[in-house]
Order: sequence, then C-alpha cells, then structure tokens
Amino acid sequence: MKKVIIVGAGISGMTAGIILQNSGFETEIYEKNPVPGGELTGWKRDGVYVDNCIDYLMCSKKGSAMNELWHEIGMLEEGLNMYSKDYFFKYEGHGGEITFWRDKERTKREMLALSPDDKEVIEKFFENVTRAESMIMPIDKPMDKMGPRDFMKLGDFVKNVPAAQKAYKGVSVKDLSDSLKSPVLKSAVMMTHPEKTQAYSFIMSYAMCTSGSGDIPEGGSLAAAQRIANKYKAAGGKLHLNSPVKNVKIEGKLATGVVLEDGTEADADYVICASDANHTFTKLLPSSYMPKKLQKPFADKEHFSVFSKFHAAFLVDGKTSFIPDTTYWESEGLNVWGKEIKDVGVICYDYDPTITPEGKTVLQMKIFQYADDVDKWFELAKDREKYDAKKQEIALAMQALIEKKCPETAGKITILDTWSPVTYATRFNAYRGAYMAFVADKDTKTVTTPGVVKGLKNVFLAGQWLMGSGGLPPATAQGKYAAWRICKKEGVECK
Repeated sequence: MKKVIIVGAGISGMTAGIILQNSGFETEIYEKNPVPGGELTGWKRDGVYVDNCIDYLMCSKKGSAMNELWHEIGMLEEGLNMYSKDYFFKYEGHGGEITFWRDKERTKREMLALSPDDKEVIEKFFENVTRAESMIMPIDKPMDKMGPRDFMKLGDFVKNVPAAQKAYKGVSVKDLSDSLKSPVLKSAVMMTHPEKTQAYSFIMSYAMCTSGSGDIPEGGSLAAAQRIANKYKAAGGKLHLNSPVKNVKIEGKLATGVVLEDGTEADADYVICASDANHTFTKLLPSSYMPKKLQKPFADKEHFSVFSKFHAAFLVDGKTSFIPDTTYWESEGLNVWGKEIKDVGVICYDYDPTITPEGKTVLQMKIFQYADDVDKWFELAKDREKYDAKKQEIALAMQALIEKKCPETAGKITILDTWSPVTYATRFNAYRGAYMAFVADKDTKTVTTPGVVKGLKNVFLAGQWLMGSGGLPPATAQGKYAAWRICKKEGVECK
C-alpha cells in the first residue's frame, strides 16, 4: 500500500484524502490549525457562531457531478437541511430597489419596469445568464488530461458557456455598471464582485442561483468542514491537527516525505501540497519549482489582482426587519482608508436556526479591500493596539449604518468579532490576505494550472489557486484531480 502525505486539511486536501483512502492508499493529512477545513470554517464568539465562508454553494444543483462529489466527501449528505435561496441578493437605493430573484424572468420584468431605457443591456444580460446556467465543473479527470471526446460529453456547457464569456469579453463589472442608465441597477451590479472582475463572473454567479444551484447547507462552513473530516477519518485516514509542515523533503527528482515545524519527519511515496500556492513555493518547496503558468499571475500584478475583505459580525438582541440572506443598500457612507463607500450590505443569518440563537439575530457586514487597502492593514498590524483600534473603529461605523437602516437595533446590537486580510494571512497562510484566488481583469484570460510539479515525479498540487478565481468548487475539483493523478500513476481505479 503506497503512502500519501497531504499538506493542508482544507477542502482540497481532505477531498484528495478521501478519494485516495477509498482507492486503496494510506494517507495522512498535516494541518497547522486546531480545526480542519482551512477557509471553509467558522468560530464562536461569546457562544455565538460566526461563519466565514459559504454565502452560497455554487455547483450544488441536484444531479450534477459536483453535487455527487460533495455527497461522496460529506460536504452534503442525505437528510441535511439546505436553505433554498429565493433570491441572489436585494439592493435598495437611489429611490428604488431591485431583487435578483432565483426566478430570472421575474427579475427581468422588474428590471425592465424599473428602467425601460436599459432594455438592450438587460436583454443581453439575461440571454447570457441563461447560457451561463449550463456551467458545470468537470471532475472526472484533470482538464489538461481531457480530450475532444471528454469535452463533447459536456454538451451544453461547451456550447453555451464560451458564448456567454465571449459576449462579455473585455467587459468588467464596472463597465457593465457604467453601461446601465438606472442608478439603482448601476449600484446593484457592483455589489457582489470586485469592480475589475470580468463581468462574466457576476453573470455566472447569478446563473448558479437561477439554475437551481447556490443553496446553503444548514450549520454553516464549520459544520461542513467537520462532516468532511469525519468522512476522511471514517475511511481510515489520519488527520494531524496543530501540525504545521516546514518543508517537503526532496532527494533528486523525488519527494521522500515532509519535515514538520517541530523537526519531526514523516516519510511518504507521494506528497500533495494542498495549501496556499504562495506558501507552497516559498516555504514547502523551492520557488524554482513553481509552474510557469502559476508564475505568470504572481508576476503580472497589473492584470492579475487579488482582493480580500474586512468583516464584522454583530449580534442583535431581538429580531429585525432585515430579511434572511443578503441585502445591500445606499447608505450615508462609510469611510475606510480615506475612501467613501456609499453602498453597503449585510447577511442576515435568520434562515439558519442552528446559527442564530433563539430570539436574536446574527448579522455580518463585509467590504472589499484591494491592493493598497491590504497593504495598509499589514502595515498597521505591526502595532497590535493600533490594528485592533482600527478594526473597532470601522465596526462601530458599520454598526451605526445598521442602526440607521434598522432603527429597532439601536441599543440592542453588539460587535461579535472583526477580521481583516491580516487574519487570512496569519491563520491560513493566504497570499496577501486573499480568501479567493487571482482575479484576471477584463483584458486577460484566466489561468488554469495543471497540478503537477516539473522536476518532481511524485509531488502534486491541489487548491483553489490552480483554477480561475478559485472558490469551493474549483478547490474540491483540484483535490480530486490530485488523487486521480496518483491513481493513474499506480494503475488503480480512482474511487
């Protein structure tokens, strides 16, 4: 029985571990944190759960290959309650409102009624939302190993998705916003994605919801991570928590195992690096091993950006007028790093009784943080007192906006927790505090990197940084791809 060591117990690493265990391998996962899941996580503050990750579970439509894989690894399971999203999000401002309903025809009617002058832009938008509904995540084998017949099996995906991407080639989310006349619609389309992101990314995300995907598993991210970890251990895998890896041991063109931070060595026949890509090639492996396709986005910061967010979670003593899920609105403004943010929003977790304490309301507010904002967080973090004060300052300003929007919360709302790009870098080794992968701008193609390491015969990569802008579906798929490559080399069936 061949042994595989996996570095990182995020969803990629645990997916690889489950599949390899089921395929007859011996595996061990080493994770630096006290809980599994990586960024698929949450935590408690004052006895109240705070969720970090799942706003909506893309590619989760029943009958899809990804849905089946998520059942295989425990992300989903029979009997698990799912919050079915009636809408993607709601925006209120500029004297009007718009809801991006799961029923796209309803949304289209409301958009046209709101802004008849935007008919041409709206018609094009929904034509391509319909096309993007064909989006699936190929998981049978790595995409670089797929041939013409494999792509032919993808059917409508091959026919429709590239057409939708082509329709918005060279168009950013900001460009899409600028093409609209209605100030309500202009602001609404800017809310869920960074402004430099390709407009197609927003269209695809909405299409996940309208296609019947995008629901949310009860219990949040941490419960999902624990289900996956339990599935891995039940398959016979060994999960080592609080066990950071220092580096991969290399002899010639082979890895012989890993060295832990405490000096302990563990031997293996294969190694999968399922951690942050930058961490992999600055700590685990020499940078010279970084694949050229991955070098490109790291080097080209002009066209491949990363982003993060500042988060604040709140507990309200009582119920509020916020509807469950996501609402954005035009506010009096939030000043962060000298920049005024007029449109803000909250996630209201009332849809999940396992998250929200009885008789209370849990809210979370987030704001995008880009390159210069991120730099300021890291500089400020050198002085812990100033760093904590800045987080508190922003959270209190957010609280004031919530109280203005929802007066019944005044005097009943407390700050549960705050976290910044520094949190992601410290806890998850995330490059520049980014919780997603690279964002290719409107003039640049996204990069998909095969999870192999040239010059090392038995080291493979897994994780969201290898595919597009990342996220849970790509991270899960990459975990399976890494397992598939090892099974292929050993001539065994990948189960």
